[in-house]
Amino acid sequence: MNFSTDPRFNFARQQINAANEEGYTSALDLFQRACTEFADDIAFTCMGQDVTFREIDEMSAKFAAYLRSDGGLEHGDRVAIQLPNLIQYPVAAWGILRAGLVLVNTNPMYTERELRHQFQDSGAKAIVILSDFSDAAEKVIPDTDIKLVVSTNALDMIEAQPAPDYKLNESVRVVTLPSAISLGEGKELPKIRPTLNDLAVLQYTGGTTGVAKGAMLSHGNIIGSVAQGKKHFAEGNTAISGLLVAPLPIYHIFGFCVYLCSNFASGGRSVLIPDPRNLDGLLDVMKAFPFTGFASVNSMLVGLMNNKKFDEVDWSHLQWTGVGGAALVPDIAEQWERRTKTRLIEGYGLSETTGNLTLNMPSTRRIGTVGKPMGFQEIKLMNGAGQQVADGEEGEVWVRGLQVMMGYWQRPEATNEAVDPEGFFKTGDVAVKLDDGFYKIVDRIKDMILVSGFNVYPNEIENVITSHPDVLECAVVGVKHDKTGEAVKAVVVRSNSDLTEAELTAFCRENLTPYKVPKLIEFREDLPKSTVGKTLRRELR
Repeated sequence: MNFSTDPRFNFARQQINAANEEGYTSALDLFQRACTEFADDIAFTCMGQDVTFREIDEMSAKFAAYLRSDGGLEHGDRVAIQLPNLIQYPVAAWGILRAGLVLVNTNPMYTERELRHQFQDSGAKAIVILSDFSDAAEKVIPDTDIKLVVSTNALDMIEAQPAPDYKLNESVRVVTLPSAISLGEGKELPKIRPTLNDLAVLQYTGGTTGVAKGAMLSHGNIIGSVAQGKKHFAEGNTAISGLLVAPLPIYHIFGFCVYLCSNFASGGRSVLIPDPRNLDGLLDVMKAFPFTGFASVNSMLVGLMNNKKFDEVDWSHLQWTGVGGAALVPDIAEQWERRTKTRLIEGYGLSETTGNLTLNMPSTRRIGTVGKPMGFQEIKLMNGAGQQVADGEEGEVWVRGLQVMMGYWQRPEATNEAVDPEGFFKTGDVAVKLDDGFYKIVDRIKDMILVSGFNVYPNEIENVITSHPDVLECAVVGVKHDKTGEAVKAVVVRSNSDLTEAELTAFCRENLTPYKVPKLIEFREDLPKSTVGKTLRRELR
């Protein structure tokens, strides 16, 4: 699919070309240059296994050849990857793109309903899947167009494992990833020459507010994201690449951009963490490597700092900690920086924007904001009447530029609703532009609570509650109320079980306007979270 004809994206294409100082012709060009320049360096480490850039190059080429030969796939077909962070992920991902196919990133933790929707919506013809997920696959695949299942075991890169016994009809071919790579050896790699305007990835939205949609990310979007990040880090006198510990899933846009694209393009090494929820295991890895960079989310930082192994880690090599996914809680930031002696880099972005739009760099950062725009794009804040608001006023973030998606897959109406005629994407996030050019994200429009006609944003209340010394985590939602329309409900994880509802309410009254004080406080042992670590507010309402 080519996006060069839609005038709404003329500005985006201009900015991609302006940022592309390396002259990349596509994401494949970026990949090939990295593999050539850093051939013998380690690209990825996982479960004690190291692979070089040369090995990633060789394995992905064979896999690409298999997909287009024995795999029976044709140019433009969609291929889903449903894997945690394993070496198999970059092998499969770059193989899919090298074969002229479209990568569909898929959350391994999706329910059958969510998987069925994504596979049907994308029209995926094949899937690369961890054998541990075979039960869900068996139930879902018959309802899809998938005719090829490439199965892999977590240990396949160490020693090839047998394929699981899938119970699928004869029309569906099943092959292990090591077998596919072997079968592709000696076969001619398709001569694929994609352009910056060609579709590379379908990145599905979380679907928290409706049906998940596939954000169409072009080769140019990927190149733009890498180029912009490199330039912004250089201006902040911070090395973008290095030895990174990689717990954030690659199937998520944050991890995809950091590990598979930016760090790879710069010759960095990513230590992949298959199960980021195992904090003991994550800290063991961090103890074993002199890592220079680490990308995370609020909840993970909290969990790590409350783990007994935290102080056993040597933090002296750490140059930056990137945080995204949700607004950074200032109290958590202060604790992390004090204990690691490293400043946080907070960013803001979405699936539809190929990662970060803004960054709060260490040299210029301002806690409580997401920094300034990274460049090669325009941001404006708009009110409900479609008018741009003044600095200091709240408005929805509208953005256009090199990272903005080229629309939603096969959803022209949704695209037209989300992208205006000038190419501005309406994010659904509320922000304030401060007088120094920094942006502060207030909250999601759809998460806003309306109390007696007053707008209440959960993030503000969460920041106050988590500043209490006896609170570990908090999530705030709106619930129906007969008198005020909605009321504020706080779900709290205590660090001290002696904390009472009355004490916490009194604390809130000292720090919040009365209509913002929670009417309901519920104590829980933990909060429901996505695999990225985002709190799932929808499950608390």
